[in-house]
Amino acid sequence: MEKEQWEAGQAEDRKEKEKEENEAIKEMGALKLTESQGKHKIQLLTIIGEIEGHEAVSGNTKATKYEHLLPRLAQAEEDETDGILILLNTLGGDVEAGLAIAEMIASLSKPTVSLVLGGSHSIGGPLAVSADYSFIVPTGTMIIHPVRSTGMFIGVIQSYRNMEKTQDRITQFIAEHSHITQERLLELMLDSTQLVKDVGTMLEGKEAVEEGLIDEVGGISQAFEKLHELIDKRLEKSRKEDCKK
Repeated sequence: MEKEQWEAGQAEDRKEKEKEENEAIKEMGALKLTESQGKHKIQLLTIIGEIEGHEAVSGNTKATKYEHLLPRLAQAEEDETDGILILLNTLGGDVEAGLAIAEMIASLSKPTVSLVLGGSHSIGGPLAVSADYSFIVPTGTMIIHPVRSTGMFIGVIQSYRNMEKTQDRITQFIAEHSHITQERLLELMLDSTQLVKDVGTMLEGKEAVEEGLIDEVGGISQAFEKLHELIDKRLEKSRKEDCKK
């Protein structure tokens, strides 16, 4: 009787855990992967659809809310998480929100790996390179274009200067966290021969790596392998520092 009650309790706990995980995926695109076979505790984050900023996007639009991701990233920095895997498939969105997420990822002490699936366009560029190591699938794409403004725009010189400053912030961040130069980024941004309705450049998987924007072409298995490698290096470094004390 006691065994049956224990098994029923375990089954109920599993159902509750699954419910919590499904809710986390639905609301925040996040999931803590269970530690198994001596592996590490990994936090999975997804950046899907449009990056939503201070204004809510249309109800029919897939969106990633930065106010959901920032607390999750802060929690991962402080809890037992060993590393973070970030999956990206985004058309871009709010510049300030995208840069906030990218800066947060770049400032984490825990190892991070990003994987571009489908695309990581516009402000998705800084998000892709913000991790310690980045992957893109062979069919993945990245579109690099100048900063654009939607809605009302005051056509005075101060407005254009502010847009240039914002663009400099983006290109500087990408250049500092990848192997592409800021000058080459501007060349790709202002290319008028590739995009039909806009200036800019679309890079496919291999091209993004050749330009130095992304570290390597690969998929989910390579991303996990690299993340475990980075975690092992961090743990080994920590052990050596403890031995010296």
